[in-house]
Amino acid sequence: MFNSEKLDVWKKAIDFADMVYRVTGAFPDDERFGLTNQMRRAAVSISSNIAEGSSRSSRNDYCRFIEIVTGSIFEVISQSTIARNQGFLTEDDYQQIYTAAEEQSRMLSGLKRSLSI
Repeated sequence: MFNSEKLDVWKKAIDFADMVYRVTGAFPDDERFGLTNQMRRAAVSISSNIAEGSSRSSRNDYCRFIEIVTGSIFEVISQSTIARNQGFLTEDDYQQIYTAAEEQSRMLSGLKRSLSI
């Protein structure tokens, strides 16, 4: 088992990406290379960067990857807000994404604190 697979925040990030794939699957076809692609790429990068960061031998490097992950979460929130405003996301789907993003953000803050000690 890889280090990242032991982390609850990594598991939540995989679930988050699955959720983003599910909700963006209903977006209009003409958004396939717009918001659909942007949201999916940002969501996938969350678990990817957690995994890559966990492979680093330096705590500073790992912390840098956690900062990148946090940025990706913020990207998905921004993109989700636009998608909701455009009528591509229901309010319920938006709230699910938002709540999951908040939880991941808290978990990442805890992970970063533990690495900074």
